[in-house]
Amino acid sequence: MQSSQFGQLDVQAQREHVLELAHTVLSDYPFEIHSVEIVNFEFNATFKVVTSNRDIFALRINVNSDRTYENLRGEIAFVGFLNQKQAVNLPKPVACKKGEFALTVASSMLERDLGVVLYSWLEGEELGDEPNDEALRKLGAAMAAMHQATADFTLPDKAQLPFLKDFLWQTQDIIFSSASPLSKEDIELLTKAKNEIENIIEDLYSGSKAIAIHADLHGANVFTNGDQIYIFDFDDAGFGLPIQDLAIALYYLDTPEQEAALLAGYQSVSELPRYDKRQLIGLLLQRRIILLNYLYETTNQEHRDMAPEYLVETLRRVRVFLDQR
Repeated sequence: MQSSQFGQLDVQAQREHVLELAHTVLSDYPFEIHSVEIVNFEFNATFKVVTSNRDIFALRINVNSDRTYENLRGEIAFVGFLNQKQAVNLPKPVACKKGEFALTVASSMLERDLGVVLYSWLEGEELGDEPNDEALRKLGAAMAAMHQATADFTLPDKAQLPFLKDFLWQTQDIIFSSASPLSKEDIELLTKAKNEIENIIEDLYSGSKAIAIHADLHGANVFTNGDQIYIFDFDDAGFGLPIQDLAIALYYLDTPEQEAALLAGYQSVSELPRYDKRQLIGLLLQRRIILLNYLYETTNQEHRDMAPEYLVETLRRVRVFLDQR
């Protein structure tokens, strides 16, 4: 993606391009637009859309996501299923004039069609980087309720979600490829960790059934409003294991107290999935390596600039992981 025209633009020019795309695709919806504002421009682009009737929606354009149109339909089916089950608080997908929920918009700068989805607007505050224990308990409980609800979820026709047994979760392989920007020594070290983690994943999957999971439950994808928790941004959703969902949420926490609060919340609704300490450490490291791969793929300049420092810390953690065998 970096080699596209879009990847060569500065941040302001990128924002102007995606805003233009937003106005283009919003003409397909059955309302008059009063204002469109970019509220998040990192992995993808999210807009606050206010209509002439003062209704508010959240529009997402998949800028860096390599999800297919069928994946977008799978995401919408998953969110719709959870809304029907009323297991957790979620936004609702909004249909265009033709009744479709998954749309695309052509980007000349990225030289491809980008997935588009419109959701109802959520009011609240991000859980953020320093969530309190009570909010984490609620998130853990919501995660467990979601896992219970999706046990019988199946995809409709023409919809797909990735199978998250693959090490890089079916995203484009940058760091292990023949065109990797990393040194031979760094690739060899990361490959040793990858091989061990793949054995861990194989073992976890051998005794558990894959279900639809959110796969990106961190503070920026969760809102709090009063005593309620709201979960959104299902762009990374796929068929995986509950422990993978838990490991991702745990990856972003800083203290044992935070981790204990999340797990306690989960256990208030359901038993924890089976795992041992080594397996959890492996899944946490896998998450970091996936994010490292993303930093070398993304068109987001701010994120790309993080790659050198992020690589150094990742290699340190890999060495610790391998030394603890």
